[in-house]
Amino acid sequence: MHWKYNLAHFIWVYVIVLGLTLLMVDVDAQARIAFVSERDGNPEIYVMNVDGKNQQRLTDNPFDEWDPSWAPGGKRIVFSSKRDGNSEIYVIDADGKNLKRLTIDRNSDWHPSWSPDGELIAFASDRDGNFEIYIIDTNGKNQQRLTNSRRSDWHPSWSPNGEHIAFASERDGTFEIYVMGADGGNQRRLTDNLRSDWHPSWSPNGERIIFASEMAGNSELYIMDADGGNEQKLTNDRHDNADPAWFDPTFAVAPAGKILTMWGWIKHLDR
Repeated sequence: MHWKYNLAHFIWVYVIVLGLTLLMVDVDAQARIAFVSERDGNPEIYVMNVDGKNQQRLTDNPFDEWDPSWAPGGKRIVFSSKRDGNSEIYVIDADGKNLKRLTIDRNSDWHPSWSPDGELIAFASDRDGNFEIYIIDTNGKNQQRLTNSRRSDWHPSWSPNGEHIAFASERDGTFEIYVMGADGGNQRRLTDNLRSDWHPSWSPNGERIIFASEMAGNSELYIMDADGGNEQKLTNDRHDNADPAWFDPTFAVAPAGKILTMWGWIKHLDR
């Protein structure tokens, strides 16, 4: 009886491990990275595998396109484009089909960010004078303005639970990192530096925020708690480090030679 129990237990554990392994390999095989490249003359949206292979161009027109952000599930990408004269927000399928324009305004819309539940897109726009944070349904309807300051607000980033949005604002002189409720309420300043802070990105567990800052002279990456405490510098070199994005490693397989931290991957651009 004991032997039969152990055998059954072993088989059950083996089935679970095998299933999870196949799931992780499948997820990793399907994982894609969206990015911007000028390799064909002007900034366009591309996608590639996490190992850099199978690079594909999704957009193809003579006007600049940037700021790609994946929809939850990875089936669509939202981005900014000047293809219709000024910068507007568009969505496109991950295979480059079904392009749709979401915003129509004579001023600029950019820095789109998809909400974790896939229902909303946050973006920055100067349609009311200076750049502010707005949200819009993924079908382009029900646009709402969340911030209203005398100076520019941009780079919105949703918290993993969808309850907060971090953003950069120069309302107090230089760009600093702020956070607010998803409805625009309870806006709070998190950083207080003499030089600009921008591009906030939440950790997968929502407990920390990575951002870029010029407080050391050039642009470097820093992390802090979600309440603004325990600020730490992550990079320190001669070149600028900017545009950080935290990747949730759930069910993902780490590429060979890489190490996962308890907060997931931190990607930075050295430019």
